[in-house]
Amino acid sequence: MDTSDSEGDSRKSNNKPKYSKFSQQELPACKPRLTPGTVVVAFSLIGVIFILIGLASLSASQEIVELVDRYDADCVPTGDKVGFIQNSETDKICTRTLTVPKHMKSPIHIYYQISGFYQNYRRYVKSRSDKQLRYKNDVHVTKDCHYEANTDDGAPIVPCGLIAWSMFNDTFAISVNKNTIEVNKKDIAWKSDKNNKFGSDIYPSNFQKGSLIGGAKLNESIPLSEQEDLIVWMRTAALPTFRKLYGRIETDIMANDQVTVVIQNNYNTYSFGGSKALVLSTTTWIGGKNNFIGVAYLTLGSLCLFLAMGFIVLYMVKRRTLGDPTYLSWNRDTLDHRY
Repeated sequence: MDTSDSEGDSRKSNNKPKYSKFSQQELPACKPRLTPGTVVVAFSLIGVIFILIGLASLSASQEIVELVDRYDADCVPTGDKVGFIQNSETDKICTRTLTVPKHMKSPIHIYYQISGFYQNYRRYVKSRSDKQLRYKNDVHVTKDCHYEANTDDGAPIVPCGLIAWSMFNDTFAISVNKNTIEVNKKDIAWKSDKNNKFGSDIYPSNFQKGSLIGGAKLNESIPLSEQEDLIVWMRTAALPTFRKLYGRIETDIMANDQVTVVIQNNYNTYSFGGSKALVLSTTTWIGGKNNFIGVAYLTLGSLCLFLAMGFIVLYMVKRRTLGDPTYLSWNRDTLDHRY
């Protein structure tokens, strides 16, 4: 007797997994039987629910009061816009007056909107150091920060990279009916970003001290985790037109009130043909003004109801008892007659 064969069989038997319904795929499964009636009921129920959600979303979106004021063109008095914005000696203060069409309930969110800025460009997105932003022992790690990594003498720039370097630096001072309104800039960034991505013991150093200034400067006495304008800007946008939160107004603004905004027009969108706008907006349970969600739900709901009606018509025209095989004999007789 060959002992090697017996040993091999024993090893195979020992390696055999223990029997279970899960390993043998014998678990009970739900196999619904889709009859015309259940299909019609399912499509009708989904359609009604989606239409109700769409109507509620559109109603909430219509309640939002939004003011959008594009100011980049009107805030430059000369034809040479690039030369004006790059000249550090020119007065870049610009005053805009807006009339509120409807009552705006607090909190009123202040956004700056930029168009033509591709923050999703691969080299731009990669030009940052997450380790440097989070850990004090890694402030010297700038290998991923191309173009704005170190100073001329080799000292690390904190925060490094093109994203931080190009930070938005326009400012807005707002008054309503000539009464100054305080803009609340606390908690405008995501808590997860503040707590997990930016260190509370890391301070800016050597930032915006080169020959070419990109955008805003940072206070070197405030840690990165508390510089919320930077945190908001560092969350890059997916589309070339985007809005970022600047602050909030904690008081109501009534209809026909005059909102005066004193803008310090510093940010250079003229070199790449972009645009800038100031946005004042209220919010509801769906967030800011957005009709797409409501239209999408209404479209899908209407499509489901249309399919339900189609199944009803088809069922009424070609009605057949479930499990009735007579149509098979009809097809067999037809084939026999044909051939």
